[in-house]
Amino acid sequence: MASGNPVSYKYLGHSTFLFTTPAGKKLLIDPWVMNNPACPEKDKHIDVLDTMLITHGHFDHIHDAVDLAQRLRPQVGCIFEIGNWLQRKGVANVNAMNKGGKQKINDVLVTMVDARHSCGITEDGGGIIYGGEAAGFIVQFENGFKIYHAGDTAVFGDMKIIAELYEPELIFLPIGDLFTMGPKEAALACRLMGAKKVVPMHYGTFPPLVGTPEELRQLTRDMGTEIIAIRPGETRTP
Repeated sequence: MASGNPVSYKYLGHSTFLFTTPAGKKLLIDPWVMNNPACPEKDKHIDVLDTMLITHGHFDHIHDAVDLAQRLRPQVGCIFEIGNWLQRKGVANVNAMNKGGKQKINDVLVTMVDARHSCGITEDGGGIIYGGEAAGFIVQFENGFKIYHAGDTAVFGDMKIIAELYEPELIFLPIGDLFTMGPKEAALACRLMGAKKVVPMHYGTFPPLVGTPEELRQLTRDMGTEIIAIRPGETRTP
């Protein structure tokens, strides 16, 4: 169980979250900010960034990675192939890794875990290049607090193993359907993980992403899972 100063997180819409660590450092997961239609205008300019994590190479998770990395020079955590692509784009401070591995990046311990999703990177000319595989992250902050950001994924049985190994206290799950799991599948993910607190993400940004937090809340009511539905621009502490 975490102790000390609390972690806070601001929802920037879709699957993008900006965390403030107990030491006051800034951690961004899935850098889609400037052209993210769900991100409030007031939050589209980030002027301080210490760490950036990228779950996979689709535009709605990586679009602003190069710009932010070149301008603010954070430490970047990502899968090996995305790391190679970023370095070819002139990005420094790349901390490449792969599933099952962990490393300390600034003041957080980052473990890369599995996700079930594709991972092509769309180049400027419209072609798609190989971006490794999609992943999720377990992030342990310096006060011991642990989160699981699932990235884009379908439900899969090894979510139970992720919960047993790492015991995340706050879980971020996609619920939009079509490109990820919907509420029905996310509810099974909650059961597999014994989830106590879940933040829904990757819904409502575009019309086809039809899953809602209320659907997930109804499907997990018997478990007592707390579904934390926050609006883009809001900041919460666990």
